[in-house]
Amino acid sequence: MRRLFPVSPATDPTAGPGGGPETDREWSLAELAAAYAYPEPDAHRRTWLRANMVSTLDGAAQHDGRSQPISSAADMRVFGTLRALADVVIAGAETVRQEGYRPGRARADFAEARRAAGQAPVPVIAVVSASLELDFSLPLFTSPAVPTLVLTGAAAAPDRIAAAERAGARVVIAGDGVGVDPARALGALAELGHTRLLTEGGPRLLGQFVAAGVLDELCLTVSPMLTAGDAQRIAGGPAVGVPRRFALASLLEEEGFLFSRYRRD
Repeated sequence: MRRLFPVSPATDPTAGPGGGPETDREWSLAELAAAYAYPEPDAHRRTWLRANMVSTLDGAAQHDGRSQPISSAADMRVFGTLRALADVVIAGAETVRQEGYRPGRARADFAEARRAAGQAPVPVIAVVSASLELDFSLPLFTSPAVPTLVLTGAAAAPDRIAAAERAGARVVIAGDGVGVDPARALGALAELGHTRLLTEGGPRLLGQFVAAGVLDELCLTVSPMLTAGDAQRIAGGPAVGVPRRFALASLLEEEGFLFSRYRRD
């Protein structure tokens, strides 16, 4: 993995004795964790919401409904690292279905760092769903290391809420209607002690976060592939009134894949 965008030697895990980058090599997980560390909390911000998405050169976020075909081994290393740094992973119900989400798993490489940060051994999975039409017999609900959260609205069907709770999920009301209010969802997660937040989409959920103005950071993998077709972009839904500007924080490359990180400007 090669660093392309200059950053401060004090925060650059690949900087050599003179401050310049070392020769190209695969970064260790510890180096990736240092490069993607969450910012320190401050008095003005309770949570930090980071999104991690992948897109082809022609803007497709999926191929045949899944992101795996446009990913790579290096992308999965970044994916795993971002999960290991997060308190909670937020995903939309359709993404959970399409990608076959499973419970978070403990990873020995990150165990000590998570203990030192006061985190649980694994990140919590939080599923955003208005209808709660989820398969509660799946391991994501029946056998997670920490209970899966289900974020929904106050008008969700009571029988579906009961089904989720019987399966062992913790239902969190984060909206007055049938849907979830993005800002309220972040506040509810913060109340549960989850401040380092990661969303993996899908596009509709990410679009809601963008429209609500609550996204702090986007980690976008640009895959050197072309797919054509009519696949979704990384964010969907109604357009924002004025495009929101984000600043490039870092850029890495491996085998033609670009790993960019943008923060709210």
